[in-house]
Amino acid sequence: MGGTALIRLEAGRGVSSVARAASAARARALTMPPYTIVYFPVRGRCEAMRMLLADQGQSWKEEVVTKDTWLQGPLKASCLYGQLPKFQDGDFTLYQSNAILRHLGRTFGLYGKDQREAALVDVVNDGVEDLRCKYATLIYTNYEGGKQDYVKALPDHLKPFETLLSQNRGGQAFIVGDQISFADYNLLDLLLNHQVLAPGCLDPFPLLSAYVERLCARPKLKAFLASPEHTNRPINGNGKQ
Repeated sequence: MGGTALIRLEAGRGVSSVARAASAARARALTMPPYTIVYFPVRGRCEAMRMLLADQGQSWKEEVVTKDTWLQGPLKASCLYGQLPKFQDGDFTLYQSNAILRHLGRTFGLYGKDQREAALVDVVNDGVEDLRCKYATLIYTNYEGGKQDYVKALPDHLKPFETLLSQNRGGQAFIVGDQISFADYNLLDLLLNHQVLAPGCLDPFPLLSAYVERLCARPKLKAFLASPEHTNRPINGNGKQ
């Protein structure tokens, strides 16, 4: 075989190898989950987005950050606000749990059917955030000394959600409108956490109680809530719940 022919053959093999590698890379990209959650090994501020993704039939990757890794500093320094969660949608990176939920809401059509409903979804989600901050303060700063007073005041904090449900189809649908929204997942997560903190806390609120049962019965969400990915993950980072 002449030298020129040999060079052409080797070049052809090289092109073929590159093509196969590119094809394999494309195949991996198609099978890899488009979403990545970077967070601590707890439910915390990510469980609502996990519920949403599971219920919408989506897969995602978890990058679990240990306390030691976080305290080493480089990852924290790389995060926009120096905190987690970090969420990746392909090559698009987001921070702030509520911004992530809103992004997923827009992506999957879970933000109300019009501007009026979208505004009400925001009202609900902001109310969830208010209560979640109170809950986090109790859990991480004053659990032993503050739990009794917190549980005593809890009905006043839950009542607005019962009212919102009553104003939407008599409480027989979702928190806003006739389709699920990202705020439903966020509220559900918070209510489930409070049922652990204070069993029976929803008893005075029949609409909220039925709402939790109804959402938890959605097939894909029910499967996720029963999975080890949910049940084996602690609610909070300090073991208090």
